[in-house]
Amino acid sequence: MNTKRMEHARELIAFDARWKEKGITAGMDEVGRGPLAGDVVAACMVMPGEPVLEWVDDSKKLSEKRREAVYEEIMANALYIGIGRVSPEEIDRINILEATRKAMRMAASQVPAEFFLIDAVTGLGLNGTEVPIIKGDAQSYAIAAASIVAKVTRDREMRKMDEVYPGYGFARNKGYGTAEHIAAIREIGPCEIHRRSFIGNFV
Repeated sequence: MNTKRMEHARELIAFDARWKEKGITAGMDEVGRGPLAGDVVAACMVMPGEPVLEWVDDSKKLSEKRREAVYEEIMANALYIGIGRVSPEEIDRINILEATRKAMRMAASQVPAEFFLIDAVTGLGLNGTEVPIIKGDAQSYAIAAASIVAKVTRDREMRKMDEVYPGYGFARNKGYGTAEHIAAIREIGPCEIHRRSFIGNFV
């Protein structure tokens, strides 16, 4: 056990506790707003106070190997799990902010929460109290868990897409606009999971 990690995790849990006294509290986060390809994915999580999962933290602070391991722990211990995703086609049609909101609403609809701690996004119109928190994945245990679940879910999907659409390096870049990815778009053109509204300058 890593003592510092446990202390940090308990701080995140304590942050959430102020709402849990009022009702079931979920944390929500998304991943995939910036990539040129693939879905935007949101996760909505209700986490127990025990056991304390020491590596629950902002997903960006964890290595891919660590995220995968913590994802399994979260999925095994979460009280409720909601996953929402919106396709590249719909992202192009309604824009990425509205697609993010839709993915979050989909995820939230699967969780019987009364309070939703949300990483920064506002105006979802959920059936409960929305509490937007700037950099929430670094402050809230439930949001941090959601950030990990959303990230691992999307990364696994992009690795599958690398097999379906070889040549773009999706297993490595997860759809983000790396030099390798942009060069591939220019050389072989876009594929079905590219966001046309994002790649206009590259084709």
